[in-house]
Amino acid sequence: MIPPLFRRLCDDAALFPPGNAPLDVAVQHHLEYRASPFSDLVGPLVVPMDRVTELDLTARIEVTLTASTGPSSVEAGLRAADHTAGVTVVAIEVAVPDGTNIDVLRTITQDLDIYVEIPRDARRDAIFDAVDEFGYRATFKTGGVTADSHLDERELAASIYEAAQREVHFKTTGGLHFAARNTDPHNGFEQHGFLNVMLAAQAAHSGARAGELEKILAIRDADALAGLVAGIEGQRAFASFGTTSIRDSLDELVGLGLVPPQ
Repeated sequence: MIPPLFRRLCDDAALFPPGNAPLDVAVQHHLEYRASPFSDLVGPLVVPMDRVTELDLTARIEVTLTASTGPSSVEAGLRAADHTAGVTVVAIEVAVPDGTNIDVLRTITQDLDIYVEIPRDARRDAIFDAVDEFGYRATFKTGGVTADSHLDERELAASIYEAAQREVHFKTTGGLHFAARNTDPHNGFEQHGFLNVMLAAQAAHSGARAGELEKILAIRDADALAGLVAGIEGQRAFASFGTTSIRDSLDELVGLGLVPPQ
């Protein structure tokens, strides 16, 4: 049984780097996860908007569609999903290339969670304002295939603090491969831990300042983090994180005593 704090914590991003699973393999594994004793841990399968018609499903699954080219591709992508057997779209994640007008997302009539990626450039505050005004959710990209795509503690803490101040729900994508803050042994990249993010979001929700969140995001002791996370009461303060390996995330939670062995 998955404790309520961790339900739907892990979005299945197996199709994305560094996993890059073939579509048929990703779907098969996702169906296995959904039929497993740990199914409550698993959120939707994350699928690029332009690949949704490649799905060939005999069972119905929930998906999050990603619009990497911006809001202009969303309407056509949702139409395609509507005509793809077995697909239930529950959310979209929208990137904001330079010059993007996210106001066009207000034309979406379906009952979906709309996540807008908060850019790291000078447009950040304006996009945050629009997300807040329109009732969207935020996505923070916390990693990628280059060192500079991994936010440091100060930048991520500022984003989490801003989301809490605005009461904007957020999720994270990329780079959260382990429970605790770490240095990747293969490439030397500094990576955030998903338990750090969970604890920082909870602290921000309770009124912590950005400097306090930085300290939480810097904790590298997974056992210490687990002890703090175990003390969280009520619902968690952030939506989910994308992971290319649901099983690895589960194994860490089990190993830290936060989830019973499955």
